[in-house]
Amino acid sequence: MHDEWSQAVDARGQAADRLLEAARSGKPCAPIRDLVSTLAQGYAVQEINTTRALDEGRRLVGRKIGVTNPLMQKQFGIDTPTYGMLFADMSYLDGLPVPVSRFLQPRAEAEIAFVMGADLVGGPFTVAEVIRAIDFVLPAVEIADSRVADWDITPADTVADNASAGAFVLGNTPVPLAGTDLRLAVMRMTRAGQEVSAGSGAACMGHPLNAAVWLAGALGRTAHPLRAGDVVLTGALGPVVPVEPGDAFEAHIDGLGSVRAVFSQ
Repeated sequence: MHDEWSQAVDARGQAADRLLEAARSGKPCAPIRDLVSTLAQGYAVQEINTTRALDEGRRLVGRKIGVTNPLMQKQFGIDTPTYGMLFADMSYLDGLPVPVSRFLQPRAEAEIAFVMGADLVGGPFTVAEVIRAIDFVLPAVEIADSRVADWDITPADTVADNASAGAFVLGNTPVPLAGTDLRLAVMRMTRAGQEVSAGSGAACMGHPLNAAVWLAGALGRTAHPLRAGDVVLTGALGPVVPVEPGDAFEAHIDGLGSVRAVFSQ
């Protein structure tokens, strides 16, 4: 029994090392599903690299929610979304150049971001408690990135790889949650003026708040519950789009305004 436990711990460490080396070298790695196969094991790997990042002095500023579309969950063979950590050095400014060289295989997706005004520790939580804890809403572009070659991922691969988090750009005009119907909010994302993605708030688990309630409950009793000031990227509202050097994306979301993610040449 002890040998099995030691082997499992060793496999998680190897998986964490493989993903970290891919991020540091800029060379995508083979999938890590030869070492971990379940979501729980994937989160254990994610936690190893989260701890390493925090030990290096990186600052946790939020979370991203992935696989919020029911069709994608079905494709992945899971019935739950996933989450990853957002650090301060992953945040870029609206309209200013994002260095494309820091990514391995970037993809852009338009999302609704919540910024927390209160801690959510414990749980589970009601939607009313989560609404009360949200300070304001912003449009966002998430830059998803996979350290796994060719995006050849299973749920365990992506969770271990910090839910394929890369970076994010937030809009600059905070909007109160009150009076905003995010379920019906239409999203349109353009690249150089041409529409490349469209959708609505309903694509994110029926309503972005549903995703936030799930996340708050999933994190509430862990070492990283949601805290005041945290950014929550709630999930893609439309198709994700591969990023090329020099691309300029603008995502407009009804009621929230727009945000621009501009990539260096």
